[in-house]
Amino acid sequence: MKKISVIVTCYNEEENIIPLYERLQKVFKKILYRYEIIYVDNDSTDNSLQIFKNLAKKDRAVKVIIMSRNFGSPQPSFVAGLKHSTGDAIVLLHGDIQDPPELIPKFIKYWEKKYDVVYGIRTDRKGTGLIYNFLYKAFYHVLKKLSYIDIPLHAGEFSLFDKKIKKELMQFKEFDYYLRALRSYVGFKQIGIPYIRDARIHGKSTENFFKSLWWAKTIIINFSLKPLEWISKVAFAVMLLAFLYMAGSIISVFVFKNSPTGIPTIVVLILFLGGIQLLSLSIIAEYLAKIFIEIKGRPRYIIKKTYNLHSEK
Repeated sequence: MKKISVIVTCYNEEENIIPLYERLQKVFKKILYRYEIIYVDNDSTDNSLQIFKNLAKKDRAVKVIIMSRNFGSPQPSFVAGLKHSTGDAIVLLHGDIQDPPELIPKFIKYWEKKYDVVYGIRTDRKGTGLIYNFLYKAFYHVLKKLSYIDIPLHAGEFSLFDKKIKKELMQFKEFDYYLRALRSYVGFKQIGIPYIRDARIHGKSTENFFKSLWWAKTIIINFSLKPLEWISKVAFAVMLLAFLYMAGSIISVFVFKNSPTGIPTIVVLILFLGGIQLLSLSIIAEYLAKIFIEIKGRPRYIIKKTYNLHSEK
């Protein structure tokens, strides 16, 4: 009997731990697969730890990993779960239960049809305003245009993939790990399954506009070289405009005897060129910062405590 590993990343999800566990139990009662549920907690400050302890004591199929501190995004948590998973296939879930675990049997059917990766495609997001929905969709389209790999539109971490995909993903040593993009980079046979993402019922999201903006910038820099290419294109365009303006100014001096000296225009040009230079430096600085982080080689996460993790030999 094949085994499915479900990795659930959590941070302050005390109200969602048991409901998600119960829904997963119902899912696996209907299908003939062994399973393990690996909760990875990003150093929650609520009562999550006690709930995890009780759940791990009650069910040996529940494994728990507690991070030594909050490592920011769920990405390090997913990596930790992947490293300790033992299934023939792995499912990635967020602990907010916005991605329906009831879709797992459908993922498994496609996996049994020899698809190596089955990922969810968000056709709609409940509980998200029109502006946020527009910004999310706009970001995915921009990322697809800029990225040097083909990243599916509106696909999050919610997915199932074969253990051979896990093996490839674990070889990536980069610090800024972004699973949904690296999953595309790996390749193999993949398919997307459309679904509607539910609204959060319990708890409070830690995401906000500025965090989303930071992530958007980070992802684009990690998977695109276009911003660097734009610098040279903008520089060439500015040089061309400056040359044309200079030529026009010289001609006007000879054609129009009372031609103005153009000091205000020169000031505007200086400010414009200064802005272009600062923008170019900031883009280069972002790439340099990524290099700086990567060459340190620090671990992406540190584990403080585990429950039931080494119960299987």
